[in-house]
Formats: sequence, structure tokens, C-alpha cells
Amino acid sequence: MNTIKSRPPETPVDAVQRTARIAGVWFVLTFVFSIPAVLLYDPVLNDADYILGAGADTRVRVGAFLEILTAVANIATAVVLFPILKRQSESIALGYVALRILESTVIVMGIVSVLAVVTMRQDLAGAGGADAAQIGRSLVVLKDQTFLLGPAFCAGFGNGLLLGYLMYRSGLVPRPMALIGLIGGPVACATATAVLFGAYDQQSPVNLLFTAPEIVWEVSLGIWLITKGFRPAPLIAEAPPKTTQDTA
Repeated sequence: MNTIKSRPPETPVDAVQRTARIAGVWFVLTFVFSIPAVLLYDPVLNDADYILGAGADTRVRVGAFLEILTAVANIATAVVLFPILKRQSESIALGYVALRILESTVIVMGIVSVLAVVTMRQDLAGAGGADAAQIGRSLVVLKDQTFLLGPAFCAGFGNGLLLGYLMYRSGLVPRPMALIGLIGGPVACATATAVLFGAYDQQSPVNLLFTAPEIVWEVSLGIWLITKGFRPAPLIAEAPPKTTQDTA
């Protein structure tokens, strides 16, 4: 008679490591979704008269769909990590979740502006004239500003400063790696502020250079969590605090 071997029960440490790997997947997915979205948006973002031309509406819609998935992945990274990070500091962990939600909300605003250009192009069928072209350009400018305020400011402060601090203090990932985020986040916010006040263009090499540490931090964190999980740290051994319902 064959016996069915049952799986050993999952330990708290196993559950935490599973959480780490899920969070890592979500971090990687933010890049998997967002980078193609930027490339697919190119016709509407870089053609001043897109609204009057033949258009590449399907391509732009696919980009919008990928950016919606990016917004979902952004929120998921914070929600998945929250039960672990709140053991270090619940207020900072909650702030991180709030900033990721705010970032995703701003991203969705940009998606709406791009889809509005597509809809207007179809309704006007190339007959809108100079006024329609100006409206289209205004909507594209709105999209550019949402990128500045969302992925630049919010990600720099949230993923960089807050998450970098929590990871550095807890030791859940190597501290030198967390230090990249802790430094790169404020630098990303500073360069976004410089762009906001016209010091240089958002697409300039200078802005890309100052944003690079934040990008390196997010990519390295995602890869580390998938491949290594969390490092041994007191937070992992701590049991979640019991609720009133648990003690009743």
C-alpha cells in the first residue's frame, strides 16, 4: 500500500522568505512592464502632430495597458513587504505603502492623458487643425509631468529613502546595497526638483546620471529578493504581534 508523504509544515522563516521572493518578483515586474510601455508610447510622445495623423493607436493602447500593470506592481511591492517592514517601523512602512499608492495614482493620470490623445485623434479623424494639435501637445505635456511627479519624486522618496532606511536598519538585505537606495533616493528627488525648476531637461544625461543610483537600487533589490531572499535578521525571528481577536 502506497503511503502519501505530507509536506512538512511551513515555518515562520519559510513564510517570510516566500514573502521576500514574491516581493522581488513584483519589483522586477515594475521594470518588465514600464520599459516596454515607454517605448510603445514613443509615437504619441514625440510626434507633435500625432493627433492629426494616421496614428499608432493599438501600439499606444498596449503601452497604456502595460503601464496599468506597472501601477499594480508598484502597489504590490509595498503591500507584500508591509507585514515584514512594519516590525521595524510601522509608521515608516505605512508611509512607504502610501507613497507607492500615490505614485501609482499619478501614473494612472498620465495613462488617462495619453488615451485622451488617442480618442481625440479618432474622433477628429485628422480634421482638427491647429487647435486640436495644441490640445494634443498639452495632454502630452501632462503625461511628462506625471512621470516627473510620480516615478521621480514618489519613487525616490518611497523606494529610495523610506524603503532604503527600513532595509538598512533591519539588515534584511546587505547594508551596502540598501545604502545605494538610502543615498540614491534623495538624489533622485533632488534631480527631479532641478528639472521642475528648469535647471535641465527631464531627458538630459545629467538627470539620467543622478537617477541611476535609484534605478540600480530597485533592480538589485528585486534580483536579490528573488535569488537570495532576506538575510538572517532579528525581524524574521519575531512573531507578528497578536491582535485582540487572537487573544480573545
